[in-house]
Amino acid sequence: MFGYIKIHKEELLVREYEAYKSVYCGLCKRMGKEYSFLSRFILSYDSTFYAMFLMSQNYKCTGFERKRCTCNPLKKCTFCKGGEEALSKASALSVILAYYKLVDDINDSEFFKRTLIKIVKPIFSHWRKKALKNYPKIDILAKEMIFSQFDAEKNKDCCLDMAAEPTARLLSNLLSIETEDKSLKIVYEQFGYHIGRWIYLIDAVDDLQEDIKKHNFNPFLLLDEKDRNNENYKIILSRCLAQAFNAYNLIEITDFKGILDNIILKGLPLMQEKVLKGEKGKRNERSV
Repeated sequence: MFGYIKIHKEELLVREYEAYKSVYCGLCKRMGKEYSFLSRFILSYDSTFYAMFLMSQNYKCTGFERKRCTCNPLKKCTFCKGGEEALSKASALSVILAYYKLVDDINDSEFFKRTLIKIVKPIFSHWRKKALKNYPKIDILAKEMIFSQFDAEKNKDCCLDMAAEPTARLLSNLLSIETEDKSLKIVYEQFGYHIGRWIYLIDAVDDLQEDIKKHNFNPFLLLDEKDRNNENYKIILSRCLAQAFNAYNLIEITDFKGILDNIILKGLPLMQEKVLKGEKGKRNERSV
């Protein structure tokens, strides 16, 4: 995933931060167990948020336990007990998205990078096949997203909305399959849609200068030159966050409410502010 859905650590209570780390570390452990230790390198804050949101709704975390860190045996970590299905879904989503991102990079990369990607692709393909067995719906949604994205970017009539639509739809559909309740499904769809749209657009702002130098596609380059400024980017991004919060406010959060509130109300706006200031948002992705 992209790595923008982060906590605002300074605003969390100590016990909330420890609970957040327990899910993060639990996801790290689950990815290593179900795929391989190498898969832990694609662990993201976004997938941690996804797992934690699922735990707040359907798959409960029943407690915490202290065990040896799976990456550093000399260190002890707190792990979330229970919530295995949420961790497995988040693990599957991580490896599936990583695989399709690799497929997309093959089309966009120069010769040497493309050659390197082809060398490591069999590893990602193996992970994706394992995830596909248990979560075919996630694979279908991810595949639709990556190829819809490719088509949108190649469309001569592409605009900001069209470019952001595939990622928005992915998150919308991922959450909507978690419930059969029609009213709640609509709320999940709206929440996922606007979070997904924000993720795509914040990543585009983050990469804008690099994309200009490398002549890569960037949806903000489709805007009129007078509209390419931080004030306009902030309006577009803040509108996504406001609509996401409106939907989130309708969801009954049973567990991890303080942490999820922190992410939605403080973590995302802080990340947006940093990116608009020119600070790379994806820095230190695997560190809590």
